[in-house]
Amino acid sequence: MGVHDGHRERLRQQFLEHGLESMNDLNALELLLFYAIPRRDTNELAHALLDQFGTIDRVFDATEQELCAVPGIGPQAASLILLVPQMYKKSKVSAASRTQILDTPKAAAEYLIPRFYNEGNEMALLVCLDSKKRVICTEILGKGAVGCVEVNVRRAVELVLRHKATYAILSHNHPDGQLKSSPADDHLTKRLDAAFRNINVTLVDHIIVAGDKYFSYERAGVMNTYHLF
Repeated sequence: MGVHDGHRERLRQQFLEHGLESMNDLNALELLLFYAIPRRDTNELAHALLDQFGTIDRVFDATEQELCAVPGIGPQAASLILLVPQMYKKSKVSAASRTQILDTPKAAAEYLIPRFYNEGNEMALLVCLDSKKRVICTEILGKGAVGCVEVNVRRAVELVLRHKATYAILSHNHPDGQLKSSPADDHLTKRLDAAFRNINVTLVDHIIVAGDKYFSYERAGVMNTYHLF
């Protein structure tokens, strides 16, 4: 048995018996790195990561290049760190996808929020729905920097026509945490609503996601004003 084997086994048992809640951030990172670095003391590497990024959430927000710049962190360890938030996102999206009928703002928000997890930049999504408001598909309309995402209205129209949608929901995130809609958000909603009405498709909502919170145009009563024009 190596010098670190006993320590590793104690940490594994602590995790299995009491969960990550029983560990501080340093030990949690140390445990994770066991599975990428089998024959080295990972405690010093966990220290180095926290020294570099400050907090454990910033470690998982880092890019591969930033992670590999930390001495001792190679491509394999960086890949494992990058995998953790993506696996979490995938599991949450899978769970949310069990809800296939989006007939309320709450149902739509619960379906959409996991899709923006760990997105540092703005991203716009379009959900196509059938006549019973069941999900047909969810497509990315655009990605951009914080505060800026370009949405091609023509592509959105092509998507709803291709999937023979009756209804659609537009959604995008505000990575800065701001829930209030901007004039640009309002303008895009009006443009998309008008374009969809020309092909007999109803834009039922525009949902802005900020973390685990959301703003719904429909819940705020704004969508009704667009449909009147």
